[in-house]
Amino acid sequence: MDPQLTEYLTQQRWYAGRNRELTDAEPALVVALRDDIDLVLLDVSYDDGPGERYQLVLRRGDNDGDAVFDAMGDPEVANLLLSLITESATIGPVSFAAEPGAELPVGETARVMGAEQSNTSVVFDEAAILKVFRRVMPGVNPDIELTRVLSRAGSPHVAPLLGTMSLDGGPETALGMLARFADNAAEGWDMAVASTRDLYAEGDLYANEVGGDFAGESERLGHAVAAVHATLAAELGTATALFPVETMLERLAAVTASVPQVREYAAAIEGRYRALEGQPITVQRIHGDLHLGQVLRTPETWLLIDFEGEPGQSLDQRRAPDSPLRDVAGMLRSYQYAAFQRLTEGGGNEQRRKQLAARAREWADRNRAAFCTGYAEGGGTDPDAELLAAYELDKAVYEAGYEARHRPHWLDLPLGAIANIVSG
Repeated sequence: MDPQLTEYLTQQRWYAGRNRELTDAEPALVVALRDDIDLVLLDVSYDDGPGERYQLVLRRGDNDGDAVFDAMGDPEVANLLLSLITESATIGPVSFAAEPGAELPVGETARVMGAEQSNTSVVFDEAAILKVFRRVMPGVNPDIELTRVLSRAGSPHVAPLLGTMSLDGGPETALGMLARFADNAAEGWDMAVASTRDLYAEGDLYANEVGGDFAGESERLGHAVAAVHATLAAELGTATALFPVETMLERLAAVTASVPQVREYAAAIEGRYRALEGQPITVQRIHGDLHLGQVLRTPETWLLIDFEGEPGQSLDQRRAPDSPLRDVAGMLRSYQYAAFQRLTEGGGNEQRRKQLAARAREWADRNRAAFCTGYAEGGGTDPDAELLAAYELDKAVYEAGYEARHRPHWLDLPLGAIANIVSG
């Protein structure tokens, strides 16, 4: 185990094993992209189960024993990767490929974006964005797959795919993707939260009376999501399946085992699921993890981004056809989070908090309704109330498990949604 690589890896935000005992970290592949730059696939082992594989782009020192460090923050190295994509080059088992007809901004200014999750993103002159996947796994990457399908179909609601990095030989393994950068775009979450701030500042006004009313944008967003669903259905097809009651019950059992606050609702939740057992539903490829943080508003339209699917699932699970209502439910849950997130911060007198809660409910209801209107008008199936409620319940149960582990002070948000849905 290389102590330099291990120390570097365990300090990164995208490292997923910080709560596990690391037992080994060894390079599975080292590819020299240049005399002093290596692309490294590092296999990590733990003492409590399966390991992981991480991608590093490292600069080597001149002498053995010199420190190695991450080179992705170097604009010259970022442009090296962009040049290799432009040339559709192959270096050892690593293939770089440009999409047909793509024009790439080689040689332009490169900057690393600040926010990192499971990847590192570099923007080239506000024209293109290269997403280098840090945690890699074999299999078809749904972000690349669906972005390519939508791009080639001419969808205006996705940033077009420009190129890819991948590992040749054996199972397909994605290493990175290049897409057009959405310049002058605002994140949906930021826009929604700004709207709620305006609402809270004017406590005596209704949601449609404040300057930051978001309902019009919510309706347009519904149109965009319906259009993306329609394009995916047309390009990749649809099928009929039965309502996934067992899958939802498995999630419910896992969450109730670890979150005692959910247990009082478990029987009622199961009853809602069981009532739909055997009901046929239409399934297709969907986004899979859609919320206000996964959409961007450009001057022209709404874009959907990050088609990677639900975190924590295998690639096969992320690529499995599902009901479009899962995406709709994810957006509707996101509106509640945007509306009530300020109330999770505490503070203020009880009367003021009750007033803000009433305004938050009104804002969420107004924008949820606007989104569903836009979705139906945009060609999406008018959501069946009982089916949609079941998918919202499943999402809220998932959220309860997540919040209990990571943000206990937010747990009341999904618990409140569960209580409201099961009570009708």
